[in-house]
Amino acid sequence: MIPLTKDVRSTSSLARIGSQPIAVTAGALVLILAAVAGIALSRAYTGYSPETDRAVAARALQARAAAQASEQLVEKTKGLEQTQQESIDQIQVMQDQLQTVRRLLAAQQADTKRLSEQVSSLSEAIDSLRQSFASAQNSDSSPAPAARNRSLRTRAHAVRATQRRVKSRS
Repeated sequence: MIPLTKDVRSTSSLARIGSQPIAVTAGALVLILAAVAGIALSRAYTGYSPETDRAVAARALQARAAAQASEQLVEKTKGLEQTQQESIDQIQVMQDQLQTVRRLLAAQQADTKRLSEQVSSLSEAIDSLRQSFASAQNSDSSPAPAARNRSLRTRAHAVRATQRRVKSRS
């Protein structure tokens, strides 16, 4: 076998790094701390912070959402106002129609009452005519022509008087 010769220079530097891991870790930690300190100093010096930008963007987004919701509420409110006004108009039309129907009903009731009174007066006149006719037939079993004419005149007179009463009540 042939012995291999080792390069003393390359192995010694690698060996030295691998043999002291604490020093490597400490160096990396120092580099990280220096980077963080540099970032913090640059932010403090320039006043730039991405967190504030994010907060401003979030507030702007909330403001836009609130404005949009407000616009939607205004539109819905206007729609409700319009619907309410239409309902009020419809109710007013219905009230006017109801008043017209009430007036017509009152007039019809007055006409019905007047006609009822006329019918009752006509019924009374008919009853009185029947009674006078019945009494005339009973008193005169064989009426003379003059008596007949007199009973006809009485009936005609009663009918005319009844018609005059009906016309005067109208």
